[in-house]
Amino acid sequence: MKATKKHKKYKFLKGEKPMYALIAILLLLVPIFNVFTSAILSETNTQVERLRNKISEQSLTNEGLSMQVDELSSLESIQRVVDEYNLSYNNSNIKTVDEK
Repeated sequence: MKATKKHKKYKFLKGEKPMYALIAILLLLVPIFNVFTSAILSETNTQVERLRNKISEQSLTNEGLSMQVDELSSLESIQRVVDEYNLSYNNSNIKTVDEK
């Protein structure tokens, strides 16, 4: 007589199949979600760096313009304009632009 091995068929319990399906779906979705969030984070960091560069450039522009205002509101500059247009110098009529 030959000994035959009987393969016992495994029966899933009532909620086992959906649970395994859920685990398989999660194992597929978690890495995809991780890559997706990393890409969004990278794009956001790039935008932040662009904004920082723009802010830096604007700050330099503002400093340059502030220096021009200081230069143009100096007494020598005002005296030059007064002499150029043959005006009389009256200190009470001079108005300068101040930051608020």
